[in-house]
Amino acid sequence: MRQEWLSAVRRKLVRLIGGCATPGHGLLGLLAAGCASLCVSGPVLGAPEQAHGAAVAGAELGERPLDPFLAELEERTFRFFWDTANPANGLVPDRYPTPSVSSIAAVGFGLTAYPIGVERGYVSRAAARKRVLTTLRFFARAQNQHGFYYHFVDMHTGARAGNSEISTVDTSLLLAGMLFCQSYFSGTDPGEAQIRKLVERLYRRVDWTWAQPRAPAVTLAWTPEAGFSESDWRGYNEGMLVYLLALGSPSHPIGEQAWAAWTAGYDKQWTSVYDQTYLGFAPLFGHQYTHVWVDFRGIQDAYMRGRDLDYFENSRRATYAQRRYAIANPKHWQAYGKNVWGMSASDGPGPGAGVGAGAEYQGARPAFLEYAARGLAPGGVVDDGTIAPTAAISSLPFAPEIVLPATLEMYHRFGADIYSDYGFRDAFNASFRFADRPAEPKRPGWVDQDYLGIDQGPILAMIENFRSDLVWRVMRTNSHLQCGLQRAGFAGGWLAQLK
Repeated sequence: MRQEWLSAVRRKLVRLIGGCATPGHGLLGLLAAGCASLCVSGPVLGAPEQAHGAAVAGAELGERPLDPFLAELEERTFRFFWDTANPANGLVPDRYPTPSVSSIAAVGFGLTAYPIGVERGYVSRAAARKRVLTTLRFFARAQNQHGFYYHFVDMHTGARAGNSEISTVDTSLLLAGMLFCQSYFSGTDPGEAQIRKLVERLYRRVDWTWAQPRAPAVTLAWTPEAGFSESDWRGYNEGMLVYLLALGSPSHPIGEQAWAAWTAGYDKQWTSVYDQTYLGFAPLFGHQYTHVWVDFRGIQDAYMRGRDLDYFENSRRATYAQRRYAIANPKHWQAYGKNVWGMSASDGPGPGAGVGAGAEYQGARPAFLEYAARGLAPGGVVDDGTIAPTAAISSLPFAPEIVLPATLEMYHRFGADIYSDYGFRDAFNASFRFADRPAEPKRPGWVDQDYLGIDQGPILAMIENFRSDLVWRVMRTNSHLQCGLQRAGFAGGWLAQLK
């Protein structure tokens, strides 16, 4: 258990360093790395009949037509959360099937998954309502600091795992899932009324101003042993969600100047690469996480108004840049191309994955990484040949014309090697070869045997946002998110239509 927890902490450190977009972001990212055609032409692996039925039903409802394989992928990914969560407390494992602690961020994605399951007919509304209530009741009594929670907790007891930190961003991912449930479960059923009440209580309990030791910025973390982290959320990364929820708080909001401080470093991240000009962040998860819950189409803050751009279009450009990088393939990795691409924070075949140290590639011994934040950034590239399917698939709403073919190509080319009960495994590397095993040219040399909750969540939510706008549509009605966006200076689009 200690080794598993240390691995989880290592992954968190990579996310914190790789996600802190300061002037030295590119170098920090490198340091962190070191410490789908639109139709399926063939059969899918054990495709459940329900998935195909869901695709037909969606068409009848006037939703975007969806390839049957994506409908199946959506259901399999949903099942990850439904099957692996502890039904006694709602905690979702950080990873599976490796025995794991729970990640509160994964719980936030799980809470987002359950209403999707209701809408798609995977589970009943009553069952989803029960799971959500169980989860909320656990967090109402869980160990916390001024409303913020420890990043990793024991799956059964909920106790702090090891020396895990109080995390502002992971608490925000958890809260986003809660707020989605608050707006989704809007019925008169007593259980739904209780969901709304509990979410309001938990959101109001968070004292965002406490997490500002260097106001107006918000800190990354706190531990009882060391106090506040020396780093704050600055520049463009997944911390955007922290600021929006902190600005929208009805009880302990941060000042509006915090958003200006957050965006002050943007110019240093503005980049032109592979024919795309956009606000850069290396791993694609930074262009996806906040977008799971926030519909950025047509709404702009002051910075984006100055660039005549919105964050949705920015994420589309980041997605295209990664694909074009894979086509260029400057490091000559196996399988990279127009339909096999996608780098993000994910597992990798490095020593921490338990692989032999003697692996070679093209006569050399490249630095294959373990868990790392891979991607393109103004300060450099982190790329060891590892593809994370979540990177491409979670960009589906931004660029379906390139994401759909990539999703299908990765499935058809590698099949059961990378795709199983809960959809795509977290990552694979077609170039890696074990020193003591014969090469199999048609199979990836290394495949992660785990699924990661924080990578599964965006896949599920973004497929559904592409299909029906469900998460976006529901969250547009949430008054707390509306307030956070408006206080950050967002205007236009659907915000202009609010009464």
